Amino acid sequence: MRSLLLSRRDLDFLLYEWLDVESLTGRERYAEHGRDTFDAALDLATDVATEHFATHRKISDSAEPTFDGGSVTIPDEVKAALDVFAGTGIVGAGMDADVGGMQMPAVVAQACFAWFHAANVGTAAYPFLTIAAANLLRAHGTPEQIETWVTPMVEGRYFGTMCLSEPQAGSSLADVTTRAEPRDDGTYRLTGNKMWISGGEHDLSENIVHLVLAKIPGGPPGVKGISLFVVPRILQNGERNDVALAGLNHKMGYRGTVNTLLNFGEGRSRPGGEPGAVGYLVGEAHRGLTYMFHMMNEARVGVGAGATALGYAGYLHALDYARSRPQGRPAGAKDPAAPQVPIIAHADVRRMLLAAKSYVEGALALNLYCGRLLDEESTGATADDRARATLLLEVLTPIAKSWPSQWCLAANDLAIQIHGGYGYTREYDVEQLYRDNRLNAIHEGTHGIQGMDLLGRKVVMSGGAGLELLTSTIGETVEKARAAGGEAAEPAEDLDAAVRRVGEVTAALGAAGDPAVTLANSSVYLEAVGHVVVAWMWVEQVLAAAGREGDFYDGKRSAARYFLRYELPKVYPQLDLLASLDRTTLDMRDEWF
Repeated sequence: MRSLLLSRRDLDFLLYEWLDVESLTGRERYAEHGRDTFDAALDLATDVATEHFATHRKISDSAEPTFDGGSVTIPDEVKAALDVFAGTGIVGAGMDADVGGMQMPAVVAQACFAWFHAANVGTAAYPFLTIAAANLLRAHGTPEQIETWVTPMVEGRYFGTMCLSEPQAGSSLADVTTRAEPRDDGTYRLTGNKMWISGGEHDLSENIVHLVLAKIPGGPPGVKGISLFVVPRILQNGERNDVALAGLNHKMGYRGTVNTLLNFGEGRSRPGGEPGAVGYLVGEAHRGLTYMFHMMNEARVGVGAGATALGYAGYLHALDYARSRPQGRPAGAKDPAAPQVPIIAHADVRRMLLAAKSYVEGALALNLYCGRLLDEESTGATADDRARATLLLEVLTPIAKSWPSQWCLAANDLAIQIHGGYGYTREYDVEQLYRDNRLNAIHEGTHGIQGMDLLGRKVVMSGGAGLELLTSTIGETVEKARAAGGEAAEPAEDLDAAVRRVGEVTAALGAAGDPAVTLANSSVYLEAVGHVVVAWMWVEQVLAAAGREGDFYDGKRSAARYFLRYELPKVYPQLDLLASLDRTTLDMRDEWF
C-alpha cells in the first residue's frame, strides 16, 4: 500500500540515482556502511513513523499539553512513541561512533528523519531539538560536557532545548536580559525569562538540557556580550535546578509539542541552598551567539525539511483523494446519465496536483542537497572541497528554511482545495497538516529575517564569494544540461537566463548606496532567488532521469516542465521591482495605515 507520508521511490531516486550517496561509503567515516545499511535505516524510520507516530497525530493535536500549575500533562501515546524512537538509535544516526552514534552520512540521516516530520511533527519536535542540541555540544562543548549531556541524549534518556527569545526581545537577541552571575566553583547562576521554548517542561525524558543565551555582567553590549550555558532541569546530584514553568503557549499547529515560558532563577527551587539556575559555560564567554548559530542553522535547515515533509504528506493525501473521489464528467461530455469520473480527470485538479508535486519534490531535493553538502563539509577530499561546501551551505540555508515553509504550505493549501468542502473538516488530515505547516514560516526566523540574512550577509560574504559560488555551481548544471541536449536543453536556457538576471539585480542592489533601500524588499529577493534555486534542483532531476523510462520518470519530467514554465517566470517581475530600488515600503508612514 502506497504511503501517505512520503514517497520512498522519490527518496531512492534522490539519494541513489541523483546524489549517489553510495559513493560516500568510500570515505573513511562511512566505510562500514553500504546501501544495505542505508536502506535498513530508511525502512526502520518508515515503519516506526507509520506505526508509532502517525497513529497519534490527531490525538496529540486535539489533546494538547496542559499545565495545572504543578505539572504538564501530555497524552501517553507521545511518550510511548518517543521510547520506541529512542530504541532505534536514529537520534545518533549522523553522530560519531564514540558518542554512541551510527556515523551515517548526514543526507541519509535527514532522509530518515523526514518520515517522522511527515508522520507527526508535534512529537518529532522533541528528538529534532535534541539532535540539534547534541550536535552543538559535540562541536563546542568540553569532553566532560559531551560525556555528561550528549551521551544520554544519543541514548534517548535526555532531551534538549534552545532558549533564545525573551518576552520583551523576540527575535532581537541583542536585547536579551537574562543574566549569568559567575560563582567561585566555575558555575554560573542564571536569572531571567525565556519565551517560546519548545519542549521546555515535560516528563517524557529523565532530564531536559536547556541551552540558554545569557549575558555575564560587565561584558560587551549587544550580541557581542552574549554567552551560552548548559542549564539542566535536574543537576547531576539529583537536585531540581531553579528552572520553573510559568505557563504554556497554545499554537494553531504543532499542538503536540509543549511550548513554554520558562523562568530561570525565580527561587522556586534552591539548588545548593540559594536561588538562581545553575549553568555551565559552553566555550568562551561572550561567544554564545556564534555557538548557538551552530544549532540555529541546523534547525533552520531542519525546519525547511519539516515543512517539506508536511507539504509532501498533504500532496499525497490529495492525490489519493483525487483518484478515489468521483465527481462530474469530462469537459464536453453531453450525457448526464454517464458515470461520474474521478476528479483527477479534471484538468484544473491535475494543475493543482502538478503544482503541489513541483513544490514538494523540488523542496525535498533541496533539503537532501543541503544534507549532501554537510557530508562534503566534514569528509570532502581536500580543504578546498570542504570550504566550498561550507560556503555554499551558508548561502543556501536561508532559502532551504524559507522556501519550503512558503511553498510547501502552498501545497497544503492546494490539498485542502482539492478535497473541496471536506478539506477544511477535522475528519480529513489535510487541515491539520496545513495548520502544522503554517508555523514553519516563523520557526527559527521569519521570512523577513531570512531575507535580510540572504541579501544582507550571505550573497555578499567574502567579497561576494557566496553569490559567485552559487551562480557558478548552477552554471555547472546549465553546462551539463546543454551538453546533454534533448529534454534538458530548454530548461538549461531558462535557468541560465534567470541566474544571470539574479546576478545583475544583486549588483544593482549592492550599488544602491543605502542599506535601507537595499534591504527594504529583501523578502522579495529571498522568494525570487529561492525559485531560481528550486528550478536548479529540477534541472538536476531532469538530468538524473535522462534516458530512463516509466511513469515515475515521466512524472519527474512533467513536474520539472511545470515548474520551469509556470513558476520560474514569476521571478522576473520580482527582480525588476528589486532593480528599480522601489521605496514604496520605506516611504509609507505609520499614520497612513
